Amino acid sequence: MEILDIVNRKDEVIGNASKDEVYEKSLCHRIVHVLIFNDKNKMALQLRSAKVSFCPQHWSTAVGGHVKSGESCQAAAIREYDEELGTKSELAEFSKDYYEAEETPSKFLITFKSIFNGPFDPDLAVVEKVSFFPMEKIKEMAENGEKFHPELLFLLNKYFF
Repeated sequence: MEILDIVNRKDEVIGNASKDEVYEKSLCHRIVHVLIFNDKNKMALQLRSAKVSFCPQHWSTAVGGHVKSGESCQAAAIREYDEELGTKSELAEFSKDYYEAEETPSKFLITFKSIFNGPFDPDLAVVEKVSFFPMEKIKEMAENGEKFHPELLFLLNKYFF
């Protein structure tokens, strides 16, 4: 059972709960994302597997996942990177945002950035594929109604579009 820290609006830990309880009770928690760019400044997007429970077959950040209780955000990003893409690269903190959406509990998105050309060895149970796109193409995809994970859209709209 995955245990997550519960945080307040100042991102201070105020308790912990199972992942299921966090979602059942809509408790604020932390999520990490990793934005990966190649040396041509194209952004890698992950197409989520049809097997995942939330946003299957949606484009997402190259890496994303929950921060476990007591885990640093950097350690969570490195762990998720290895679990999802089977590799790792140097990470730099990019942003920290409070995020609210109707369909999920509020959360802090801690986003890291990396320059990496691959190769990737994705876990096909959760990641269908990883592809690099120029930012103009990503914007076009979003405008044309392709399915995007809401947290990716939030980050794109705030920092790139």
